[in-house]
Amino acid sequence: MIATWHSLYLAQLDCQPFAHLESLFLLSQFPTWPNAAGLNGLKATHQADSDATPDFVCQSDLLESDDYYEQIIFKQGHIPTRPDGWHDLFNALIWLQFPKTKSLLNQLHIADISQFGVSPRTLRRNNLTHFDECGVVLLVEEGHEFLLEGLAQHQWHSVMVENRALWGDKIHSLMFGHANLEMLLQPFIGLTGKWLGISVAAGFAQLPAKQQLAIVDEKLVEKLTESDLFAHKKVLLPIPLLGIPGWHGANQHPEFYQNTDYFRPKSQRLAAK
Repeated sequence: MIATWHSLYLAQLDCQPFAHLESLFLLSQFPTWPNAAGLNGLKATHQADSDATPDFVCQSDLLESDDYYEQIIFKQGHIPTRPDGWHDLFNALIWLQFPKTKSLLNQLHIADISQFGVSPRTLRRNNLTHFDECGVVLLVEEGHEFLLEGLAQHQWHSVMVENRALWGDKIHSLMFGHANLEMLLQPFIGLTGKWLGISVAAGFAQLPAKQQLAIVDEKLVEKLTESDLFAHKKVLLPIPLLGIPGWHGANQHPEFYQNTDYFRPKSQRLAAK
């Protein structure tokens, strides 16, 4: 069988993050890499506000500049996009889902670069980058905040096995980090994300997907601006990605969670804080 450009992606469509992308963007129907032109087509189809996301421009078509990536987006109003690669493709698809949040991340990067320079990175820029590359958004409906508290305490079995039926109903997972999306194409034990919790109203699960994304985008902006969240240490907590229900076939079996090298208990020192 001849491999297609998206063979890795097609093989993972039973994984919730890729099933979600497929339902929105139908990547399986693209004969070749969408690249900048195809992504701009998706933007025109999926975003009523044409200014919500900057245009995607092939890296080789950009004006020569010594500017850093975030500065190019801010100054030129374009998102540099390397062709034929998952990393930049997934980054673009996150932009199309969460344009307000991605724009805010860019603005916060620029604010710190303007004040402190490109290097070394500030704490806030490190946090921004970790979320941008590895972030998972966990949405809990009112009355189910105990699930996030359990995850914060590394109570993996309790939240992911004993309360498995609540996933997709009272707790919802969305991948924000495009680097982890790329790694999830070839999943491996040890793959870990950084999660951020958001409260949503009861009935969130019954809303249309685009309405859900619009709500999450607004709430993320609120969350990241309140108390300048990413200016603080340890605001993102680890989560073993393959343990999230619906993200990996093997986790349907409770025994999967017995690997304490992957599903690590919280250290006594951290648990005491």
